Amino acid sequence: MDTQNIYDVAVIGGGPAGLTAALYLARAKYRVVVVEKASFGGQAATTHEVVNYPGVLKAGGAELTETMRRQAEGFGAEFLAAEVQALEMGGELARLRTTRGELRCHGVLLATGGHPRTIGFAGEAEYRGRGIAYCATCDGEFFTGRDVYVIGGGYAAAEEAVFLTKYARQVTVLMRGADFSCAGSVAEAARSHPKVRVLPHTEVDEAAGDTLLRRIRYRNNRTGERGEFTAPAGENIGLFVFAGYQPNSALVQGLAELDAQGYVITRPNMETSVPGLFAAGDVCAKPLRQIATAVGDGALAATALERHVSARQRVTGIIPVPPQPAPAEPAAQPQPAAGQGGGGLFDAATLAQLQAVFTRMERPLVLRLSLDDRPASAELRAYAEALAALTDKVSVTTDGTDPHAPCVQVCLQDGTWTGLGFHGVPGGHEFTSFILGLYNAAGPGQALPADTEARIRALPGCRLQVMVSLSCTMCPELVTAAQRIAALHPGISAEVFDLNHFPALRDTYQVMSVPCLVLDGGTATFGKKNLDQLTDWLHGQLG
Repeated sequence: MDTQNIYDVAVIGGGPAGLTAALYLARAKYRVVVVEKASFGGQAATTHEVVNYPGVLKAGGAELTETMRRQAEGFGAEFLAAEVQALEMGGELARLRTTRGELRCHGVLLATGGHPRTIGFAGEAEYRGRGIAYCATCDGEFFTGRDVYVIGGGYAAAEEAVFLTKYARQVTVLMRGADFSCAGSVAEAARSHPKVRVLPHTEVDEAAGDTLLRRIRYRNNRTGERGEFTAPAGENIGLFVFAGYQPNSALVQGLAELDAQGYVITRPNMETSVPGLFAAGDVCAKPLRQIATAVGDGALAATALERHVSARQRVTGIIPVPPQPAPAEPAAQPQPAAGQGGGGLFDAATLAQLQAVFTRMERPLVLRLSLDDRPASAELRAYAEALAALTDKVSVTTDGTDPHAPCVQVCLQDGTWTGLGFHGVPGGHEFTSFILGLYNAAGPGQALPADTEARIRALPGCRLQVMVSLSCTMCPELVTAAQRIAALHPGISAEVFDLNHFPALRDTYQVMSVPCLVLDGGTATFGKKNLDQLTDWLHGQLG
């Protein structure tokens, strides 16, 4: 039996719950892989400051979850940047079909978390990305010097309202209830901030404007009084929605028992209604969703999985053995930019992961740079040269002529452009997507189901421009999908723009939220999309 892709446990989701379980299982000498489609750290990584995690006085969410990932990796946990498309339980081994091939395992932990909940008021869908946003870390900077409104009365609304004061002229919190429903200290920080005002019993009826959000119509749900917030002349306004999360449980819908809201129902040991399938973190039905409770769920699930796996090993006689050395995927974590980080561009763990990717590339690539006199161009050159120094499969040329410099175009050895490009420096949360782009362009690339590949090849040629922020955890999924399509289809290009370096482009397309995808210089869509969703959207737009 080929044991390369057989694991004791496959953890789906790389947030605090999944990383904790991976740490416990790897430390107990079980072979465990964490499969994450976007970026390791989950929603916690978007929190700019964590102050209520026991034993940690203060830390950024990305910093805290990166420490968790490194702890798990240190005990031997493996990481795979991929999306799980189908899950089959039962039989001798569970089977996971991913965008990187099939995995088999004795037990599965679902730790997929949730995504921001929409409310459904008039104009919410129309103005998403044009003034309505769901992530303060990703999009707060777009509203510098503007009036910003926050919907919600929970922890996220209170915390993010304070965070948004870094950019906004004033932040107004609109809540349905009489007061915040979160911890008193967090609520008081919002209430007492000089740039924050709180309006209780207030609900949004409509968002309106022209190409950007200019007006918010609201009503008092106690008195029935109606009103309107209007942007000053020549300005737009921002509306951030923090109305809770919806569980990412679609993978187990029809398989495991869910409650009316779609949350996974678990036993005290975190096992679901399906033997061998466990769940942990925000995807579960539970009274409190915090980093601390996610970590507790992960630890409980891991200890129960240890017993389950041990029993399955005895029954099947299958004892997975980690390969030597274990092939690791590049961790989707912020990486230091060129010239930063003291010890150089890449740390030791990242270097090992990059080498694992480079050894699987089937053909050499050329990074063709277009540079100008800005500091970012010097960073990009150092970044590209650092990558090329690691392998003979990547070389660098500086004869590019793209007008949107700094830019790196991924080319074949004969100079043919693969259709993949990055404008800016591919660090932050786009580090992994850039490396996966190289892997896809060089072959063999991420494995695709036959029907997905056929639908991509059936698309007409087009140009995709993906506009991102390096701090955005929702952007890499869309970037990876767009670049996978471009790497497969010779008539499609996918160029990524870090809007921090291209404000004129942001203004041209009136981008107020990321990720933003522009098709053929015209139609724009906002929000993350996986490969199938993007393929469906392109078919709908292109016919």
